[in-house]
Amino acid sequence: FKAPSGDHPALYRDLLRTNRVHWIAEEPPAELVREKMMECHFRFRHQMALVPCVLTLNQDGSVWVTLVKPARAITPGQFAVFYKGDECLGSGKILRMGPSVYTLQQGKNQEESPKKEEIDKIEPVT
Repeated sequence: FKAPSGDHPALYRDLLRTNRVHWIAEEPPAELVREKMMECHFRFRHQMALVPCVLTLNQDGSVWVTLVKPARAITPGQFAVFYKGDECLGSGKILRMGPSVYTLQQGKNQEESPKKEEIDKIEPVT
């Protein structure tokens, strides 16, 4: 898929899954184990700004990462690196991504438009 522009919604996603995360200090952080969710920040490119996110811990040690706002050009194979303040918590390889903003918008547009069956039910005006 080639997006028509660098800012096309197909390039943006707000959900991804990593493989088993390598945690640096705690294996995994106590808050994440206790709550099954934890707010933190992440980046997937060295120089990029940190992005607020919520981690959800899976039983196999992988995490779902839900971004506060969609990020551009996340790619499987890149590493998601997690931070709490200045502290690097750990990282995991990105395995899967949720639907793009574009896909989600398409789904919304289809939900809002009437279905063929509904149109067929409308009585013709006589």
